[in-house]
This record gives sequence, C-alpha cells and structure tokens, in this order.
Amino acid sequence: MSQSYVYLNGTILPAEEATVSVFDTGLLHGASVFTTLLGHNGRPFRLQRHLKRLLDNADRIGLRHGSSAEELTKAVNEVLAANRLTEARIRVTLTPGAVAGPGEEPRPATIVTASAVENPPHWYEKGLGVMVSRFRQFGGDPAAGIKSGCYLGRVLARQEAAAAGLDEALWFTPAGDLAEACFCNVFLIRQGTVWTPPLETPVLPGIVREAVIELCQKHKIPCKADQPLTIKNCLAAEEMFLTSSVAGVRPVVRLERHAIGEEKPGPLTGKILAAYRKLLQEEFHQMARLPSQGP
Repeated sequence: MSQSYVYLNGTILPAEEATVSVFDTGLLHGASVFTTLLGHNGRPFRLQRHLKRLLDNADRIGLRHGSSAEELTKAVNEVLAANRLTEARIRVTLTPGAVAGPGEEPRPATIVTASAVENPPHWYEKGLGVMVSRFRQFGGDPAAGIKSGCYLGRVLARQEAAAAGLDEALWFTPAGDLAEACFCNVFLIRQGTVWTPPLETPVLPGIVREAVIELCQKHKIPCKADQPLTIKNCLAAEEMFLTSSVAGVRPVVRLERHAIGEEKPGPLTGKILAAYRKLLQEEFHQMARLPSQGP
C-alpha cells in the first residue's frame, strides 16, 4: 500500500505522523466543520464554492480557525499532488483546537485529506434503496443545514439502513416535511417536474444540489425548490434521486417496501445524470486549460 499524505496546519506530511491534541474540542465535542468534495483528473470540482460554504459554516457557529480560502485552495492541490491522485475523495476539516489556557494562544487545526475513490456502477445502473429514518431534523439544531462534526445521528441512521439491506435513510422534520438523506440531498420527480426541499427546511446547501438546479434551468426542466415535501410526495414520486459531491447523482428505486416508479432508474433522472457528467467534463476541461488552481 502506497504512502498517504495529509495537510496539517501548513505542512504536508505522512498520514501516520499527523496528530492533533487529545484536548481538541473538535475531537471531544464535535466542534468542527468540514466539506467533502470530488477530485477528478487531479483537480477539485467547484472548490471555491465548497470553501465558501465551509468558511460560512465556521462563521455561523462562531468557530475560530484562522484559515483562508487561498490557504485551503493551495492545501487541497498540494494534497492531491502529494498522493498522486486523479479520482479522489477530498475532505477539508477545521477545528478550533484545545481550549486555550490563561496567556495561551488558540491553536486551531486545519486538516486536508484525500483518498482514492471509485463509485460502484450499480449505484447508477440499478439504483438505490432507502428507508425513513427514525430520527428527525430540527430547525432549532445549530448543526442543522451545515456540515459539522456532529454527525452521530446520521452515522447511526446510515448503519440502520445498511442493516436493513438499504443504501440510505431519509430524514424528516417533526412536522413531517422531507429534509434530506444522511449524507445527500434528495430530489423527487413527478409529471415532468423536479422537486427538492427548500433550504430553510433546513437542509444542507449541497454543491451538487445547486448544480442540478442549474442544469434543470439550462435544459428547461421544471424544477421547484421552494415548497415543502412530505412522505406522500415521496410515495407518489415517479422518480427519485440523491445528490452528493463524491457520488454525484444516484437514482433511488425503492423506499423500504414501496417501489419508486417502475423500480428502475427513470428517464428524467437518466437525463439529469448524463447532463451532470457532461458538466463535470466541461468544467474539468476548462480547469485543465488554466495555468494553476492555486491562489
């Protein structure tokens, strides 16, 4: 197995040499924010949008970090180069470090990692099965709608889905409104219209969610992202798909025992998936012509 390298506080070093304080509040209390993104042909997809959301999330919860978009851009590209990765899952994590004592300066941690990724073809060819999570998404939760280190509930829900032979779990609000999946945004299709829960549900403003809405506008596909959706809307959907940065657009064909549409990836989902893959190639082709992705 080849050596893995990470970025930690300004330095590229072997992964086994990278350490953070055992008193880091990101470790002890989940007081951290992160973003995960796709690397393709050795370059990150929509990196600046990911970093803007990351830094906005840090500001939203008052997390001290000291990192800039310029530093993080450089770090991501250095990690990709150090690991010689073309297809990669990239994660950028910011923590506030340990609580500073009297007269001590805070020492936040900036961490960038990258690992090889290969998405299974059956996700796209056969589709996914999902369940309804027993957990609920609360608008009053300070971690709702952001990518923070407080992901225990999502991990547990995903484990329950796996134990049931399913791929993901859908989260609803206490009022019964559809929010998102554990690690994905969710879209429904009915009568030629694409629907996704509004951001204020709350849901994460996913980068691929945003890209799909842009693609619907470009291809004149009706898309609604401003109306609450319910379990009845899910059961009435003719097609359903999930979006996430590394997996992209994945069709959903079953909600527990209920078949979505004909229980196979639908035609409009296929059109959106093809358009998304074309977008990836176009944007990465444009990036390849640039002299550098650094600051």
